[in-house]
Amino acid sequence: MSKKKNKPVVAIVGRPNVGKSTLFNALAGRKISIIKDTPGVTRDRIYADCTWLSYDFTLIDTGGIEPDAKDIILSQMRAQAQAAIDMADVILFMVDIKQGVQDADDKVADMLRRAGKPVVLVVNKADRPSAMLADIYEFYNLGIGEPFAVSAVNKLGIGELLDEVVSHFPEGSGEKEEEDDAVRVAIVGKPNVGKSSIINRLIGENRVIVSDIAGTTRDAVDTRVRHDGKEYVFIDTAGLRRKSKVKEDLEYYMFLRSVGAIERSEITVLVVDASEGITEQDAKIAGIAHERGKAVIIAVNKWDLIEKDNKSVKTFTDRIRQVLSFLSYAEILFVSAETGQRLIKLYDLIDLVYANMNLRIQTGVLNEIVNEAAMMQQPPSDKGKMLRILYATQAGVMPPTFVLFVNDRQLMHFSYQRYLENKIREAFGFKGTPMRFIIRERGEDKE
Repeated sequence: MSKKKNKPVVAIVGRPNVGKSTLFNALAGRKISIIKDTPGVTRDRIYADCTWLSYDFTLIDTGGIEPDAKDIILSQMRAQAQAAIDMADVILFMVDIKQGVQDADDKVADMLRRAGKPVVLVVNKADRPSAMLADIYEFYNLGIGEPFAVSAVNKLGIGELLDEVVSHFPEGSGEKEEEDDAVRVAIVGKPNVGKSSIINRLIGENRVIVSDIAGTTRDAVDTRVRHDGKEYVFIDTAGLRRKSKVKEDLEYYMFLRSVGAIERSEITVLVVDASEGITEQDAKIAGIAHERGKAVIIAVNKWDLIEKDNKSVKTFTDRIRQVLSFLSYAEILFVSAETGQRLIKLYDLIDLVYANMNLRIQTGVLNEIVNEAAMMQQPPSDKGKMLRILYATQAGVMPPTFVLFVNDRQLMHFSYQRYLENKIREAFGFKGTPMRFIIRERGEDKE
């Protein structure tokens, strides 16, 4: 199967109030710095898929850095800026033309100069570039290179800026790779939950020959494994390069790398520590995978350390289903990397959910299920007008995507769409994979 090469990652770095989020939204093409579109999950949106000319890339907003005092500059600023440096192929260093060069700008610039990565200096709030031309020259003192004057709020200078950004992308970015049938599996989760131990145990038990390839800028290791004649690539996000004393910085760094790993995978294995239970950070990572349309397996590790009775599995499973209610389709496996307990079943689950991600349903059979569902539970109505589902068809896979043609899409409530999804799952399975629905009205042109 032909797959895309890794998308380049572009990170925005800078002080608070220089316009990072405004530029982020302008480049992404819509206001998405904050989202609330995943049931049960509310979080800051710090990444977006972007396209310029023929280049696709992932944009990351690093959030504000509060330089209230020098000790905070050396901790928060370095931690967040360093996280962006580690992740990114190209860094956008953003400053404010109206404030001029600040001490904090110098500190970040010094860090970036030593990084050895392409840095593009963005001078924001140049609403009248001609009038501020003299002020631009001050920013050459940062030693970063040519400053690019933009107005993020008015979207001025964005084209020239993006031309410069894509000129620094690695050669061949976004092109198709050669045929590769290996299933790409991201192993994600909080630090110290046993991600690397799980991979090492799988490799050791199967006595396979593996090759470890550094994950370029993403600080991950891709491990290719052959098992029962099939190939898998495990993307391991474990092993922080540096330990942070600030919990929030550690979680932020982990979150950024999880985005990159999930983006490059087809299946996400979320590793949860059985001794800690499901946490808010687990929910955030799971929300990324769900939003990106990836199949999900939840591996509850360290199960051997738990005192159990005949209700332990059900109790833990119910808790996961409650916290991760939007992941009702996810498969759950209780394992121990220490003893190898049930780990071999992970391969079977990966095969199962990968097959379900690629499952296609014949149009006639699909319409029978949808029509039967509509007869069993009356569609919603408003002011005497009832929703009618005229036709259903499957438009794609990875994840399975369905188009429903209706008489009035405003009548399609979320709850009824969830009901139809459940009926399709009852009929065809689709275990482990999310499903996407596109609602169109009769006669509406496809996008």
